[in-house]
Amino acid sequence: MLEIIVLTLFIATLTNLILVRFHIPTIIGYIATGIIISYIFHFTRATHSEELQIIAEFGIVFLMFTIGLEFSIRHLVKMRKEVFLYGGLQVGLSMLVFYLLAHYLFAQDFQSSIIIASALALSSTAIVLKILNSNREINKEYGKRSLGILIFQDIMVVPILLMITILSADNISMGTLLLKTAWDAAILFLALWAFGRFILEPFFKEVVKSDSNEIFIGSVLFIVMGASTLAHSLGFSYSLGALIAGMIIAETHYKHQIEADLIPFRDLLLGVFFITVGMQIDFTLIGKYYVTILGLLLLFTVIKIAIIYLLLLTSSTKRVALKTALALFQLGEFGLVVFELAGAKDLIDPTTSQILIVTIAISMILTPFVLRHISSLADLILRESENVETAVPIQHTMQDHIIILGYGRLGRKIAQKLENRAVSHIAVDNNIHNVQEGQKNGKAVIFGNAANKSILESLNIKDAAVVIVALDNAERLHLICDVLSKVATKAKVVIKVDRFAEQDILHEEFPAYEILVGTEQMARGMVDSVLKCKMA
Repeated sequence: MLEIIVLTLFIATLTNLILVRFHIPTIIGYIATGIIISYIFHFTRATHSEELQIIAEFGIVFLMFTIGLEFSIRHLVKMRKEVFLYGGLQVGLSMLVFYLLAHYLFAQDFQSSIIIASALALSSTAIVLKILNSNREINKEYGKRSLGILIFQDIMVVPILLMITILSADNISMGTLLLKTAWDAAILFLALWAFGRFILEPFFKEVVKSDSNEIFIGSVLFIVMGASTLAHSLGFSYSLGALIAGMIIAETHYKHQIEADLIPFRDLLLGVFFITVGMQIDFTLIGKYYVTILGLLLLFTVIKIAIIYLLLLTSSTKRVALKTALALFQLGEFGLVVFELAGAKDLIDPTTSQILIVTIAISMILTPFVLRHISSLADLILRESENVETAVPIQHTMQDHIIILGYGRLGRKIAQKLENRAVSHIAVDNNIHNVQEGQKNGKAVIFGNAANKSILESLNIKDAAVVIVALDNAERLHLICDVLSKVATKAKVVIKVDRFAEQDILHEEFPAYEILVGTEQMARGMVDSVLKCKMA
């Protein structure tokens, strides 16, 4: 097993290094790695399936957790139309159409038809949200619609799994099963709500006091995996527990730092998931049934695009409806799980299952290319160019603003002077007491590590006018400046240091930065310097 892991890491790294040169998403590299590995070692996901499925599923778990961080329970209530209306209608209509096709056109029995319809109604949360987040398209209107529908699809995982259990159960009545599920759901929600309401804030306060990054990350991993394990032990999916945990943590001061710290884990485990998708692709099967697979792929794509487009056309522009439909045209990763479970319980014909699994995998491979060129495709189909779309205003979506790194005495003075002059700004600090005090007074400040690239990107640093570094820790200045050189390519950077020696060293390493020596009385001078940069 160790040699397989080592070779997989090597092939994945090499493949993605080559594909990045051609601006091809890393998702394709991971899927290609899975194909290569499966043929080198002559195995599919069935080999070492238990270990691979657990590792791969936790990629989805961390993705769902970060989604939960972005959308708190209050936010979900605000998005109820996108989630429950559009999402519910999309899943319901898609299941109806696919059931009728499977049962009457392809002569599948009732059980097989309902399973096929359930799997095909879902899209790929893992691919769509990863690319929309990377491209910053999630803030646009079609991104919001896509997210709402995907959240409802993920909620539907529970009843679909329950349905498979019911179809395969011989001695359990449906009433008993539904009662048990409702009871287990109540336990899950109450347990996680109670933890978030009474334990979470005091727990994180103690963790932050330790001033240890590894303890902070370890505590987050404990919460994510603990909530996921609790959900799974009650018969639900791992990802549902993670989603609820993320939505609970979204109500705290720590969401931004937690999200930044988890991104590497999420992306790495998602890579493993996409490798297992590649392992599903059987070229022998494709060679034998390629006409059927291509025909089904075209049929499924047209149906899903048509349903979503027509559904959204009544409440949005043609362009938004079409881009949402194009973003969700693919078949999802959960379909792979559904067909594997149904096959293991003899609820679907093995050949039919394999054909559909390959069809799903191919649609997932096509998705990154469609999302990358989604605006051009919309222009081509609608025969018009409409480059301006309304962005959905969310927290920290700012432009031409000031970012203050550090919210100590100097940072607060600078922020106050900017506020007095009505200048758009936001601050970040890793001292939770400073953050809580600022937020209590209605100030724009978040908790996070200013040296973390993801935290800076969440502040939309690429569109910032000026970045002010107002920290007292001289040791962190070089690290922060190095990160800023990579992400703050357009913004003017103003740094406060205590000694002239530090000024000389930083000037030598970062000649483009404005470095001022002084104490907290220099706040007025820094603000004046910032405003000059902004007006220039």
